[in-house]
Amino acid sequence: MRMKSNVGSVDKWLRIAVGLLLIVWAVAGGPVWAWIGVVPLATGLFNFCPLYSLIGVNTCKR
Repeated sequence: MRMKSNVGSVDKWLRIAVGLLLIVWAVAGGPVWAWIGVVPLATGLFNFCPLYSLIGVNTCKR
């Protein structure tokens, strides 16, 4: 199964920014749960969100 992009540009950059901020916080001694930032970072970098696929959301311009 090929992953079709479903994360648009604004969504992508917000995910990357939030993901990086959470990871930096975790590295700087924040709570362990801040490592969840890996998820939005990855979905932003790959332009694909599995949850969006499940619920039928697509923020890409057509």
